Amino acid sequence: MASSSPPLPPELEAVAGRCRRLVSQRALLAAGVAAVPVPGLDWVTDIGILMKLLPRINAAFGLSPEQIERLSPERRLVVYKVLSASGGLVVGKLVTREIVLRLLKMVGVRLTAQQAAKYVPLAGQVASAALTYSALRYVCEQHIRQCAEVARQLALHAPLE
Repeated sequence: MASSSPPLPPELEAVAGRCRRLVSQRALLAAGVAAVPVPGLDWVTDIGILMKLLPRINAAFGLSPEQIERLSPERRLVVYKVLSASGGLVVGKLVTREIVLRLLKMVGVRLTAQQAAKYVPLAGQVASAALTYSALRYVCEQHIRQCAEVARQLALHAPLE
């Protein structure tokens, strides 16, 4: 969502806040795992967390694939137009391992540094945990913003009855 977008309605801001709290909890869990110097464990954890978290965010905004399918054709068109304009990778889609890996590659520099850092005793493990936390928060924040913008557009285009 660009900074020039109007503020979100209170109900969407509340949904976004709940999603951000959930993301913070899961990112802390991933950070704890990232501090453990076991090769690959953090990647498996990050992928697993995102594969569960991203669909929950979609559903919280009413944008799971099933929820979108139940919309009227006109409202579905609004969703697809906003998604094509914003380039949303995950909004309204089935979240697969491949999509999650593509999202993680967006923050690849952070995660590569995190992989290297975890093998430096103590300070490296702390850095690894911090990088994992920030990378997951970043990916999820972008997703929350995209979902909120799609939901805002849907509210703006609600049929007058």
